[in-house]
Amino acid sequence: MTFNGTWKVDRNDNYEKFMEQLGVNMVKRKLAAHDNLKITIEQTGDKMKVKESSNFRTLDIDLTFGVPFEYSLADGTELSGSWFNEGDTMMGTFTRKDNGKVLTTTRTLVDGEMVQSYNYDGVDAKRIFKKC
Repeated sequence: MTFNGTWKVDRNDNYEKFMEQLGVNMVKRKLAAHDNLKITIEQTGDKMKVKESSNFRTLDIDLTFGVPFEYSLADGTELSGSWFNEGDTMMGTFTRKDNGKVLTTTRTLVDGEMVQSYNYDGVDAKRIFKKC
């Protein structure tokens, strides 16, 4: 329940390099770096509703922690994976359907901001969100 609320991206750290490692082309990387992403999270017990809205798309996701689900990145990359809670950290592990490589994501709260950290194929990045 720590992450409940609406969060708007404020800044990125190494996000463009991360997207490059994912195979996202240069034009889409430039656009994605300024997508004005908002994430609304509603967690109740082991269930979570997430609404992602950006300049490019709006996506509603209903999931249960620990139960795999299908997800598509904004560039069309398809993943399968799950989220789970570990203390005050939300962790996600997702496998790309096209090449089997793993993308990990964590969400933590740091000084009132939600820090979403990524790792893919040796490249780390962060997106920092402020609560709306």
